[in-house]
Amino acid sequence: MKHLAPIVLVLLCLGISCSDFNKKSKLKFSISFTKEMSDQAQDGRLLLMLANNDKSEPRFQIGAGLKAQLIFGIDVEGMMPGQEISIDAENAFGFPIRSLANIPPGEYFVQALVNRYETFNLKNGKTVKLPPDQGEGQHWNTKPGNFYSAPQKISIDPSKSETIKISMDKKIDALPVPADSKYVKHIKIQSSLLTEFWGRPTFVGAHVLLPEGFDEHPEAHYPLMIYHGHFPTDFGGFSTEPPPADMDTTDYSDRFGIYGYNKFQKQEAYNFYKQWSGKNFPRFLVIEIQHANPYYDDSYAVNSANLGPYGDAIMKELVPEIEKQFRGIGEGWARFTYGGSTGGWEALAVQMFYPDDFNGCFAACPDPIDFRAYTLVDIYKDKNAYWYDSDFKKLPRPALRNYLGQITSTIEESNHYELALGTKSRSGEQWDIWEAVYSPQGEDGYPKRIFDKVTGEIDKSVAEYWKENYDLRYILERDWKTLGPKLEGKIHIYCGDMDNYYLNNAVYLMENFLKTTKTPFYKGEVDYGDRAEHCWNGDHENPNYVSRLRYNTMYLPKILKRIQASAPKGADVKSWRY
Repeated sequence: MKHLAPIVLVLLCLGISCSDFNKKSKLKFSISFTKEMSDQAQDGRLLLMLANNDKSEPRFQIGAGLKAQLIFGIDVEGMMPGQEISIDAENAFGFPIRSLANIPPGEYFVQALVNRYETFNLKNGKTVKLPPDQGEGQHWNTKPGNFYSAPQKISIDPSKSETIKISMDKKIDALPVPADSKYVKHIKIQSSLLTEFWGRPTFVGAHVLLPEGFDEHPEAHYPLMIYHGHFPTDFGGFSTEPPPADMDTTDYSDRFGIYGYNKFQKQEAYNFYKQWSGKNFPRFLVIEIQHANPYYDDSYAVNSANLGPYGDAIMKELVPEIEKQFRGIGEGWARFTYGGSTGGWEALAVQMFYPDDFNGCFAACPDPIDFRAYTLVDIYKDKNAYWYDSDFKKLPRPALRNYLGQITSTIEESNHYELALGTKSRSGEQWDIWEAVYSPQGEDGYPKRIFDKVTGEIDKSVAEYWKENYDLRYILERDWKTLGPKLEGKIHIYCGDMDNYYLNNAVYLMENFLKTTKTPFYKGEVDYGDRAEHCWNGDHENPNYVSRLRYNTMYLPKILKRIQASAPKGADVKSWRY
């Protein structure tokens, strides 16, 4: 049996189960890129995609859900123009079918793409190869500069010996830079802190929503609201123009089960503008931060061993520059932060890690804020992230559900999808960015795995590092004696009790601790939405598809009340109330 272990390990690393071992396949895809794309050698993740329909290009049909089409990936280094690289049953990791040998015979639309990596020489001497953001928010299928092929329809039979050649002769175009307007400005600065960490010029930026009357009231200085969330191409949910009256409303939202949601969103954006510019509306600055990086569409707004000091870059470099340019008050009592999902975790984290710099956070449906409920995994007690502990039964842990509890993906499936997209935490997806932010850096310069990406086995030494540095509930409980007095009245958390990603479980654990706090009592709020799914933000009046569009007005009454109660004597609470 000992002699079989290396063989099994190799099969697992290739994404081939033992049941596939005897299923031979000589099917190969030979992929190259043309000299017109580049005359330089390329590193990256070479992806082969197959779809059984032509609803859109295969690259836009890849995912982890029930509608997932097929993807297979391998790492490439030094790939030269015209060089043919083989993807076959022995070298590619696939999802949702692990091996090319198991593809059902039939007709497919086939496409290839290479997610190009660049070499980063880090401050600590490590060298890593990663896909830099190109202004698209770290999405491999739309990343400017990536090479790809046009889809072609072919017949495939894995039982036959065949080599299918694909030439990548197209390159994704650069994206337009958003233009300034009366209300929305854009700022981008080079961060000296991040430049030092990454060993190359590195930038952070923001979209800034200016208050009505900004130019007409040069004497006014404004409170600052940081709306945390995923990468924004421009300031979202704000428009000075209503949707066209004849705008098509036949589009259907699977998530919300309604037609015409595109028009509804545009109408909400216009309604926000009308409210924003109306009389008696509080005047303040709202910013959405751009901090995409080589691992994800944002940095989680904290300092990290693998991503660098993004927390300090935002708070010590970007925010002061914004407040200087746009007349922010520039004091902690006049700063608030809010957001949902990733933004919810960020709102709570920055309030905790920079407790004097904010006067309140509103964290909606936050990513796991207690790692005893890392979705459905207790990283400290559980042995495996993919399977419930059992002597004889093998039951997978779910990853995604709807409000009825119907499951569409497991944790294993979600992570194997990511592994097809990239090794070493380089998929650009959710589980990998949690790992990149929370983990220590490995000897190879990449994040240490919290669990084996193939098998799900949890590394308890990495779990301990996560606990001490990023488990928000644990840190609050550990440090309440010093943190508590700085956070009194500032913590507000909201989550649906049927959150799609089971994030409510960690909120329950956080609430259990907060209710026990003394000297001081936390004096904040934790609230739940009955049968509410992901993105519930405390609105008991409207459904998710409405309230998720109203973050920038949702918490205003509470913010104003907090300012009135906590602003220091002599503070400017009037110049911005015109």
